[in-house]
Amino acid sequence: MSDGHEHNGHEHVPSRQRRRFPGISSRTYEHPADRSALVALRKLSGFDTVFKALSGLLPERSLRLLFLSDSVRVSDQQFSHLNVMLQDACYILDLEKVPPMYVSQDPQPNAMCIGLDEPIIVVTTGLVELLDEEEMRAVVGHEVGHALSGHSVYRTILLFLTSLAVRVAWIPLGNLAIMAIVTGLREWFRKSELSADRAGLLVGQDLQASMRGLMKIAGGNHLHEMNVDAFLAQAEEYEAGGDLRDSVLKILNVLPRSHPFTTVRAAELKKWAESRDYQRIMDGHYPRRDEDKDTSVRDSWRESANHYTTHVKSSKDPLMKLVTDLAGGAGDLGDRVRRGFGGFANPGQKPPRGPETPDPSDSSSNSPDDDQPPRDGS
Repeated sequence: MSDGHEHNGHEHVPSRQRRRFPGISSRTYEHPADRSALVALRKLSGFDTVFKALSGLLPERSLRLLFLSDSVRVSDQQFSHLNVMLQDACYILDLEKVPPMYVSQDPQPNAMCIGLDEPIIVVTTGLVELLDEEEMRAVVGHEVGHALSGHSVYRTILLFLTSLAVRVAWIPLGNLAIMAIVTGLREWFRKSELSADRAGLLVGQDLQASMRGLMKIAGGNHLHEMNVDAFLAQAEEYEAGGDLRDSVLKILNVLPRSHPFTTVRAAELKKWAESRDYQRIMDGHYPRRDEDKDTSVRDSWRESANHYTTHVKSSKDPLMKLVTDLAGGAGDLGDRVRRGFGGFANPGQKPPRGPETPDPSDSSSNSPDDDQPPRDGS
């Protein structure tokens, strides 16, 4: 635990007792969806070509000079309270080299960890002004988690592919191939945020602070007007509500986003915080990074596949329930989809009877409305 003294070059560790995780591997907190999305990304045709080309062409030195010249670098003399959090986060996650951290003038609350050779962390003034100390500690831990996982490389590639697309237009892959890579990167990016949220909790070790931070990002600095349970209920309603049309809209809504929706992030983090895995980590039982070289890629992929299988089976989303039912051989695809787009969200509703199968006990079975699919809200 941190004790307020100097450790491995990290000074000014806060006096509050927090558990430290010596030699912790990023596998400890990485979400299975993060790892599987990264595996899928690496299998995309042309990704290796783009990655190698951009790794040699991106002006990373220019990027570092930009932040050095036009942002405020965190240190003992500038934003010292953030420097304390940064040193503490690196100590807790046992990251030996502390990444440089900058505060950039921007009213939009945001933070990022970028860089190809070495990661750098950037937080906006909007975020610094929005969050209290413990909420900000979770955010700093979140970004240090990105650094420990090596996420900054792929995040930098995505940043340049999306914001500087004109400069990479010459790559002989075509716009469709580039967009496939950008879409794959965004999918991984969203999943990597779930991993980093877990790292933030390991650093802050205060679930309520993590929840408050996500609520503020969603609704601003009005905590007196918000409630954690009600906020999490939104995530439940988002997942389970609607019919197949809403499921499709959810997919379309999330595709252009770099981050998962905040209610979803909060629900995922709370679920992990209440799991046995989290308790084992806090008890000191976790994978060490010196064991990473012995980790089987096949085992990691199997774990990710098992996660997705469990997620689909337990999901309340109408589309996921349809997939589960069809996988179990329940019903005809065309009939299920037809009903799904008109009231599938009501699992207790009787399926409509056609004229071929009247119910003799039902005197209204010959009604002309009986062979129509149920309407929305019925």
